Amino acid sequence: MPDLLTSLHTSPRVEVDRAEAQLLPVESLQTKRPVFSINSPEDALEALRSKPDHATLSRALRWLNRTVPHNDEFDIKKPGPKAAQIIFTLINDIVPDYWETLSVESGQEKNLLAQCLSSIAGVGAITSRLRLLLDLLKDSQKPAQVPVVSKTQPVEILLSVLETVLAKEDFITAIWHDIEGFNLPSSQKFLQWKEFASLVASGKVLSVASEANLTLSDLSPSIRAGSWVGDGSQYAAWLGRCMQHVVKAEKDDDVEGQKALSQLLSKGLTLGYTDQLVQAGFLDLLSGDYRSLRKSKALMTRLSAHDQRTLLYSIIRILSKQHLPTEGPSQGSRREGQGKAIGGVAALVRAIVGDVSTLQDNLVEWLVGVSADAVGQVHNAHRAVTAALSSIPEQVTKALQRGLALFGDKLYIKHTPTLHQEVNAQVLLILAGYGFRADKTYLMHLSRSSIYLNAVSNRLAASSQRARFLGMVVGTAFSELVDPKDKRMTFTADEMNGSDGQWYRSLTSVKDPVGSIKDLKPASTPSTKSSAQLLESVNSSKSPRPKKPAQSTSKVISIEEIDGSSESEAEDLPMYEKPDSDPEDEDEDPTLVRRDRPTAPVYIRDLIAGLRDDENFDRHQLALSTSSDLIRRKAAFGTEASDNIEELASILVGLGDKWEMENFQQMRLQGMIAVLIAEPLKMGQWFSRTFYNGDYSMGQRASVLTVLGLGARELAGLGKEDAALTGANATTESSSPSKRLPDKLHKIYASEAAPMDALSSQLEKTMIQPMAAAAADKFSGPNALKVRTFSSRMAVEKKRKKPIPNALAKVVADGFFFPLTGRWRIHLQSYGENSSHTSPFLLSHLLKTLSLILHASGTSTLSLPQMTAEFWDLLLSLRARATDPSVLEALLFAFLTLLGINENDQRRLAEQHAKELLETQEWVDNVFEKMGGGSEEGERIRMLAAGVLTRCREVVEKYQRTLMGDLVDFM
Repeated sequence: MPDLLTSLHTSPRVEVDRAEAQLLPVESLQTKRPVFSINSPEDALEALRSKPDHATLSRALRWLNRTVPHNDEFDIKKPGPKAAQIIFTLINDIVPDYWETLSVESGQEKNLLAQCLSSIAGVGAITSRLRLLLDLLKDSQKPAQVPVVSKTQPVEILLSVLETVLAKEDFITAIWHDIEGFNLPSSQKFLQWKEFASLVASGKVLSVASEANLTLSDLSPSIRAGSWVGDGSQYAAWLGRCMQHVVKAEKDDDVEGQKALSQLLSKGLTLGYTDQLVQAGFLDLLSGDYRSLRKSKALMTRLSAHDQRTLLYSIIRILSKQHLPTEGPSQGSRREGQGKAIGGVAALVRAIVGDVSTLQDNLVEWLVGVSADAVGQVHNAHRAVTAALSSIPEQVTKALQRGLALFGDKLYIKHTPTLHQEVNAQVLLILAGYGFRADKTYLMHLSRSSIYLNAVSNRLAASSQRARFLGMVVGTAFSELVDPKDKRMTFTADEMNGSDGQWYRSLTSVKDPVGSIKDLKPASTPSTKSSAQLLESVNSSKSPRPKKPAQSTSKVISIEEIDGSSESEAEDLPMYEKPDSDPEDEDEDPTLVRRDRPTAPVYIRDLIAGLRDDENFDRHQLALSTSSDLIRRKAAFGTEASDNIEELASILVGLGDKWEMENFQQMRLQGMIAVLIAEPLKMGQWFSRTFYNGDYSMGQRASVLTVLGLGARELAGLGKEDAALTGANATTESSSPSKRLPDKLHKIYASEAAPMDALSSQLEKTMIQPMAAAAADKFSGPNALKVRTFSSRMAVEKKRKKPIPNALAKVVADGFFFPLTGRWRIHLQSYGENSSHTSPFLLSHLLKTLSLILHASGTSTLSLPQMTAEFWDLLLSLRARATDPSVLEALLFAFLTLLGINENDQRRLAEQHAKELLETQEWVDNVFEKMGGGSEEGERIRMLAAGVLTRCREVVEKYQRTLMGDLVDFM
């Protein structure tokens, strides 16, 4: 036996002289941030890529914006590889981390960052990144990996960046000056401007922003208000203001600038918001500023013939809306103010048209064309355009001939709307008056021509009474102009002598002199927001509360006493609240100004450090309040959140309220839900393990269950309904004060369990109300005597809810449900009856959590049969523990949820779970008989038991033959 044993080689243990020498403080193990010296674009790029802190970012942005003097020729706005890399890093790394933080702070870093992106490459990169995020947001291949809320936040941030970059009116002017300042060949400058015009004026930016607005509103209407960049009217108005700024800034002999602006205007007219673009782009000219006429005409002459026509018609529409009052047949003669406005409009239209024959033909087409551009305008607009055309006799004669030919066309009379025919008749009569005063002989020959005779005869032979009336009016008016009194054409119809007929016949005497452009008054109410208002709206959407303007002070001259009788006189004066104190006023004393105010964390490592720093109240509170938003934002891209997700979860679960913060439990709960949503499958299993194996208190374990329940519902698309449950208003009071815990303990346990209790109560009502309504309808009388109302198909479709993508269905079994049910049996076998998990508080909370998870998974979940079988076995095994009312209520609620979620597949329940169904029915029947009523608690339990019995009997009665064999064995 001793031969079988072999001695091993041993070595003496070397004792360490000083154990303390091998131990290093934690601070020395932490990596310190390197201090970057930024002297080149490579240094700036390296600093931006190294997850910079606030100070490093500020230095890099100042260097890139040349606020720090340097002799380097690098310019981030000049196209090049280094500039592209820096812009890519700013958009993909810096903007997601820092934009919201910079928007809250009052420093200049936000403007510097926006200035770095105010270039062709910057706007193009933002648009491309936004389109990529939208494609990922609409991708339904992997809905469970990244939740909707996390994926929408990067889109919202980029929309905010785009708003800030584009908000200024000198944006296009700065881009043009940058291109002119680049040391590039003229061909490359042309390509740069062509790319910019295609990006901004052709609708690429507008289409992407509009798609982002629609996508965000479809996912959740409460996410944010629509961005003005995605609103076509506001975007076109912004583009017009930028063009007007370019017109004012350019020199008179700048031919290249006029060509570039005309190219931009030509593309902008294709956006579909022509009037908004023209109204903002030619605001000075449309408001009577004749000094801008020369530049506007020079810009217009560089457009194509089609664009010139579009621009001219838009100007006429805008002038008609802004300056010309409405006047119809019932208002009679013109007024002096109206005549001045008509003369001003005529002067401006005449000045724009000038001697360009194509524009003159466009005016004729506007007046008497088939396209009916003049139909939608007021009558005074017809008078103004006719007055502008009256100084060109050949165009007046052309308009008369075309108008008469169209007026007498049979197809036109039969198929054209009456309004169009009336406008054509009015214009024709006004033109006849101008033609008669210019050349009486020509109008006399025209009235004897076949065009005129056919027009009147075709009108008189028309079947429409209004068409005949218009023919009589035109024939009588022409005859009064050219024929002597004894040979004039007359009609004895009653409408010819009425006010309408007299007004039409008086149109031949209308004569509006062409006035001056100065007669046009500026528009009183702008229809779109200015750039200053856009900037204010962008900033106010991020600022917590706008500052109140400083109130003016006055010198006290004297103080005199007034008696109480004057109080009655001041009763009508409004009472104003005392203004809030301005924190800036409190810090006027330099000794009271704090220089060490913490900033919101922008990285996960900063968030972890802030949560652990429970000695600094401000930093700890700021980290806790921003934890949810930061985790959700980081979960949408990169691996920073996933790499630290378990550490974050463990910190939040074990976090204590050392400072007794307001809404501490709610902020902590929101942070834990964000952690779960970031990695649903992984963290669902982690939270389930933590609930059973973690060394935590009962309140902390209850919070873990609450996180699993609310997180599962948010993944299922029900997060909007549960948003209020994580707030302070979710706490419910006990019906009996004697059953309430002490205040300190009540705060902890009530805040942890209240969301689940509220959700379970709401779900109970949702499941029991249809059964109660059906029972009431059954006992209300024979169906033949009932009057039923039927909704229309459109009303039914309107009430029908849109389907919500359920991202929970793919991960509910492996990530939420089975880890909780499986570990319950293992934990019970290991620890027995003395485990804290068997306490009524945690057991009822666990049953409600499992019920809510099962309900949120939906009826189409592939793992529903397996979850049903395992949950049913668990519930039946807990019948002996239902001695406490809270456990009994939770158990009945679980049975009700289980049967309700399988309502569409009752045959499977009868075939596969016959024994469980019959056992459940018998036990619940006994509970219903033994539980007495009278108290609120007893009535609620009886209501739940009645609901479960109703569900069970529905299956039993429907599939009685299938259950007959099991029923005999069971009895």
